[in-house]
Amino acid sequence: MQGSEIIIKREETKMMNKRIFMGAIAATALLVSGFAVPAFATDPDVALKELATKVLSKGPNGEDPAPAASITLSDDELAKIKAMNATAALVFHYGGNDWSNAQAAALKDQFGKMGIKVIAVTDAGFKPEKQVADIETVMAQKPNIIVSIPVDGQATAGAYKAAAKAGAKLVFMDNIPAGFKAGTDYVSAVSADNYGNGVASAHLMAKALGSKGEIGIVFHAADFFVTKQRYDGFKKTITEQYPDIKIVAEQGIGGPDFAGDAEKAAGAILTSHPETKAIWAVWDVPAEGVMAAARAAGREDLKIINMDLGENVAIEMAKGGMIKGIASQRPYDAGIVEAKLAGYALLGKPAPAYVALPAGPITHDTLLDGWKEIYHAEAPDKIKKSFK
Repeated sequence: MQGSEIIIKREETKMMNKRIFMGAIAATALLVSGFAVPAFATDPDVALKELATKVLSKGPNGEDPAPAASITLSDDELAKIKAMNATAALVFHYGGNDWSNAQAAALKDQFGKMGIKVIAVTDAGFKPEKQVADIETVMAQKPNIIVSIPVDGQATAGAYKAAAKAGAKLVFMDNIPAGFKAGTDYVSAVSADNYGNGVASAHLMAKALGSKGEIGIVFHAADFFVTKQRYDGFKKTITEQYPDIKIVAEQGIGGPDFAGDAEKAAGAILTSHPETKAIWAVWDVPAEGVMAAARAAGREDLKIINMDLGENVAIEMAKGGMIKGIASQRPYDAGIVEAKLAGYALLGKPAPAYVALPAGPITHDTLLDGWKEIYHAEAPDKIKKSFK
């Protein structure tokens, strides 16, 4: 063998030994971690902390979000608004749930401080034709302001157009009617960071599963902006950042019996895919249906991650039951901002097209503090007494 060949062989041996050494280091690192998180996957705890200071959502027309803290009214502005003796109507998609109750309470509280009388609160039962009738009914009272969340952006657009043409200032929660433009057709839209909450729920799912397992999805099968954002944020994050979590089935629900629809959907997933370890639910009421399906199937080991902090899912979480993570909106804070933006409209003050509040991830350990942060009140005794 020539000298040059000997040198080349030596270099090749060195490189091989180096690769073996580096591989051994990587293997040791995985052993130390107990293989809980693959080396190429995201650390869910780190990711959740980073979300606390971010808003990932864009507005209904692609607008960048304005922070809620930027929406303010001076004492002089408040005095001018009070002198107007304005009235407002709250037109909900459906009521009786924790989200709608918190929104209504915050709006009434802030409107009271502004001297604005709430003359109507309606519940469409998630039926577009009922919401159209609700808008027409409240318009007979000639409110200066309507704060609303459209059930169906297409089906309700004409009714909202007529209300705006008659002089009502429109502020929207989460969703807007089809074809509407901020500053022309309505004042502003206010929302939680629904895409960010979808991302947060993916990290909560990974945390609950140790970043590995088969899961199902129960999503909202409707043209509803914010629930689609949640689904998109969740699925993209799971798919791209947690390669050892496999989505084995998806089932859509339409409502208005969201718990019942979700129970059927989850039952179908668990029957077709008994290996399913966890199910993602698009908000708390469908999550209640998923719980019912799991109990019927004898699957109380099932892990559930859902959006929105409702009392029933909070009780289940407090017990240490199936609800392992909740990515919550901030409905009370949103209601305060919506009322202030209505004040902007009365004053003719320019308003941002889209205002968003950051995601609110909650686990068993943070549940009581999280409830207080989300609802600006202590958790109900039912939750406290259920706590383990």
